[in-house]
Amino acid sequence: MRKNSIKNTRVNAEVHKELAQIIRGEIKDPRIHPMTSVTSVEVAPDLKTCKAYISVLGDEEAKKNTIAGLRSAEGYIRRQLAKTVNLRNTPEIRFVLDESIEYGVSMSKLIDEVTHKDAAGEVQEDGEVSE
Repeated sequence: MRKNSIKNTRVNAEVHKELAQIIRGEIKDPRIHPMTSVTSVEVAPDLKTCKAYISVLGDEEAKKNTIAGLRSAEGYIRRQLAKTVNLRNTPEIRFVLDESIEYGVSMSKLIDEVTHKDAAGEVQEDGEVSE
């Protein structure tokens, strides 16, 4: 199976959906922050490994605790995934912290700040901010 094949894309989508459901509804670990979401999943073409990109809305301590909680529950998550997704091999899951959403929010705030200053006439022609 190729990395970008239709079958691999479908497997990624199904694993993503089931993984999000398991994390949201079945794990009772208090370390896992309530605002945790699975942003994307990449299952290897041989179905042996899987990278799950996790986004946590919270401070650095909440992110570290959430990743630690998910890593400790990896066996349970993999077992539940094997029950719900019918694959030849259940992939070994690696959780990766995804900070792209927070980066996008910070960029959006910076753009809003610049447009607000521009609308107020505080930005000069050469791009310098007047005080």
